[in-house]
Amino acid sequence: MEITEVKVYPVSDNEKLKGYATIIFDNCFVVRDLKIIDGNSGLFVAMPSKKKKDGTYRDTAHPLNTETRDMIEGAVLTEYDAELRKLDGMAAAR
Repeated sequence: MEITEVKVYPVSDNEKLKGYATIIFDNCFVVRDLKIIDGNSGLFVAMPSKKKKDGTYRDTAHPLNTETRDMIEGAVLTEYDAELRKLDGMAAAR
């Protein structure tokens, strides 16, 4: 399985939530609404989730092993950093 596309959407109006991401696997399967979170140990990627009636959240899609989680997190955070650099460059050009 290969991540063939990553899109990130930074947000600036939230202290913990830094952005959203969409990933595509093998040009044929999309996962939307991953969250880029600034946690106690730095940035991490939270899987898309749905709020249950009892107020807790349950992931709607998630990796089944550490290797896949690391692959997703690495790809999303790399693209997030690239997008921030691009936005900083655009702001500096103004």
